[in-house]
Amino acid sequence: MHKFHHENAHRLHSEERMKILPPDEILKSCGLSKGMTMVDVGCGSGYFTIPASKIVGENGRVYAVDIQEEMLDKLKERGLPSNVIPILARSDYDFPLDVGISDFTFIAFVAHENDDLEKFFNEVKRITKDDGRVVILEWKKQHEESGPPYEERISLEEILTKLEKFGFKILEFGELNQSHYKVICVKG
Repeated sequence: MHKFHHENAHRLHSEERMKILPPDEILKSCGLSKGMTMVDVGCGSGYFTIPASKIVGENGRVYAVDIQEEMLDKLKERGLPSNVIPILARSDYDFPLDVGISDFTFIAFVAHENDDLEKFFNEVKRITKDDGRVVILEWKKQHEESGPPYEERISLEEILTKLEKFGFKILEFGELNQSHYKVICVKG
């Protein structure tokens, strides 16, 4: 599985991407609100992290987790709000965070980058509160010029089946736009 390379981080903040994936709108529609603690798993250069920090406000927290130190450096270069805490993951399956810390665990375009989804989602479960939300955004399993190769994409049906198998209860799912879908779930 490939990882999105930090040298391409500038592409994550394009005007075109802002139109098809408006971060504020997506985060709020998925249930993020003032005072929450959010963990942005695979935060990259902060496309969702920075808007999330404004939504949760000064009493909320956003833990920005990434496996690539270079991505966290790019996030810091954007100017870190005081309620954002960058965290370097030890591996795809080991985030140095307390058990049950997250009200809202956000996983945008990262699931397809993991070789072992069960291990990955077990770690997501570990850091998420019992009543916390887990939100997954992913690429539809279709051929298109942008995004990951077709072979690496996970279909909506496949991710729903796996999430239920891994002990999550699906609350909502559907299309975000012509290229992406979302799934909102809680620990089962």
